Amino acid sequence: MKGKIICWAVGLSVIAAVQADEPAVVSNKVDVPREDVVAHDPVLIQEADTYYLFTTGPGVSVWSSQDMELWTMQAPVFDPVPAWAKETVPGFNGHMWAPDISYHEGRYLLYYSVSTFGSNDSCIGLASNATLDSSSPDFEWKDHGVVVRSEPGLQDWNAIDPNLVFDEEGQPYLAFGSFWSGLKLAPLTDDLSALKQEAGSPVSIASRRYQWVDSEVGDAPVLQEGNDAIEGPFIYRKGAYYYLFASVDFCCRGKNSTYKMIYGRSKDIRGPYLDREGRSMLEGGGTLLKRGDARWHGVGHNGISNIDGEEYAIFHGYDGETKRGLPKLHIEALSWTEDGWPELASLDVP
Repeated sequence: MKGKIICWAVGLSVIAAVQADEPAVVSNKVDVPREDVVAHDPVLIQEADTYYLFTTGPGVSVWSSQDMELWTMQAPVFDPVPAWAKETVPGFNGHMWAPDISYHEGRYLLYYSVSTFGSNDSCIGLASNATLDSSSPDFEWKDHGVVVRSEPGLQDWNAIDPNLVFDEEGQPYLAFGSFWSGLKLAPLTDDLSALKQEAGSPVSIASRRYQWVDSEVGDAPVLQEGNDAIEGPFIYRKGAYYYLFASVDFCCRGKNSTYKMIYGRSKDIRGPYLDREGRSMLEGGGTLLKRGDARWHGVGHNGISNIDGEEYAIFHGYDGETKRGLPKLHIEALSWTEDGWPELASLDVP
C-alpha cells in the first residue's frame, strides 16, 4: 500500500485529510449497498450467518452484512490503537493498512500493517478474538504486538500487506511485502505470533524489478527493467497448487490509479510461482486477473474467500463516477478453467 495525503469526501460524516490509500472515515453507516461501500484492501470472512469485512482504516475498519449486499459499519478493531505502534513507527497516524483475517483453532486471527507512506519503517501486528460478533460476551480483541518489522537500511523489503497461509502439512507461513525487493514468504512459529528464525528466511516469491511488456516489433513480449510496483500477496491453496495473487502498478491515486491484479501458481508454497505462460513471478511474470476500465480506474489488493463452497475475489476499485475516484468494494465470483487457472467472469482483456 502506497499513498499520499488527500481528502476523500463522502457526505457529511467524513474526517478530512486522511491517507489516499485509506477509505474515508464514515460513521453511522447502516445497510449501505455493496457498490457504495468505501473500502480499501478488503478481506472477507463468515461467522455463523454474518459476513464480516475488514479494511484499511483508523484502527482497522469493520463492516458486517447478512447477505453480502447491504453492509453496516461496526466499531473499529482498535480504539485507540496500541501504544507500541506509534512508539515503534515514527509518524504512524493510527490508520492501519491491509488487514488479513482468518480462523484457526478457535480464534479469529487479524494481521495488520503499521507504516507510513513511502517508507519501509514498518511492522505487521497480530490481534485475535474468540468471535466477531460484538454482541457476544466473548467478544474482545487481544493484541499480540509485532510479528515482523522492517527498518530502513536493515531490510530491503517492507513489512506490510500480510497474509496467513498453511501448507499441506499444517506449517503456517506469512506472505507479505510491498515495493522494495518484492513479495516475501516466511514460516511462523506454532503460536503464529512471530517469524521462525531460519537461515534463508524470508524467501522471495515475486518481484517487479523486471517486467514483461509488449514489444514494439513483433508479437512476443520482452523483459525490461520494472518499477518495483508489486504488493498485496494472497496465497490460496486449491488442489495440487498454491496460487499467488498480487497487485501491480500504482494504487491510491484515485482516478489516476493503474492498479491491476495478477497471479501465478506453484506446487511448492515457497515457489517458484509461474504464470500461464510459464514465466516466473520472481522475474516479472504474472497472468492478468483483472485491470481497470472506463468506470473503475484501477482495481486490486484482492483476497480470496470460500463461502459455502463458492469462491470469491474480494478487492477494491477506484470509482471514476466519484469526484476523487473513491475506492469501492468489489466482490466477484471466481471460477477455474479445466486446467486449473483462476478467472473472473468480468475479465476484459483487450
